[in-house]
Amino acid sequence: FLFQLKAQAPGNVEELRCLQVINQQQEGSSLEELISNESCLKLANTIKAYVATVTENVIRRSAVKEAQRSYFNTSEGQVPPRTSGKPSAHLTLRPQSLAQDGNSRRFGNLSQSCRHAIARWEDSTIHSHLQNITYRDGRLQVNQAGKYYVYSQIYFRYPSDVAGARGSIPQLVQCINWKTSYSQPILLLKGVGTKCWAPEADYGLHALYQGGLFELKAGDELFVSVSSLAIDYNDAAASYFGAFRLDL
Repeated sequence: FLFQLKAQAPGNVEELRCLQVINQQQEGSSLEELISNESCLKLANTIKAYVATVTENVIRRSAVKEAQRSYFNTSEGQVPPRTSGKPSAHLTLRPQSLAQDGNSRRFGNLSQSCRHAIARWEDSTIHSHLQNITYRDGRLQVNQAGKYYVYSQIYFRYPSDVAGARGSIPQLVQCINWKTSYSQPILLLKGVGTKCWAPEADYGLHALYQGGLFELKAGDELFVSVSSLAIDYNDAAASYFGAFRLDL
């Protein structure tokens, strides 16, 4: 490095003399001659700036390499999976028949007005998703404790002959149930609609929506039950069930 500086400034006698003095310095010797000479101080500042620049570049390159090593799995040659985001789920309805009503028994003792548990939801379509929440057999299971907004909408589609049978008016009920470590589910939300449809209508259509904020623990389960499985199963945008955690 000193020879490089010498070659770049061959006409500067003072700097050349400083280089000679620096080369001849013994370890532990006095630096009075260098400090007292203005040209030597200037040269020393130039060297200091150069060393600082080189050091900064070395540290930067080392940091980049370290970041790359921590991101890539060099032994497998693969990028590690991204950290999961906030827990959230939005499920859409899958077809099921009235014959599946017997499956509701495995959900526990449900209210008579809301005794049909919905056991089939879609979790991986263009209309649905599942992130850091577990879905299984009609239930959403919370993996992380916190405050969750839980919601559901059911689009009932009653045939006119059922709606008008014996002059009765069907009561439409939708419930969101909460299953904890206790043996029986707890009713979280209940929505009710009573409608009177025109006798000449082929179908009576009605959507019930409800949602609320609840404190849930890891392992808690959520599921939806209804008064009747006479639902429109062909519209993924009309009947859905979901939850997402809020950081409050």
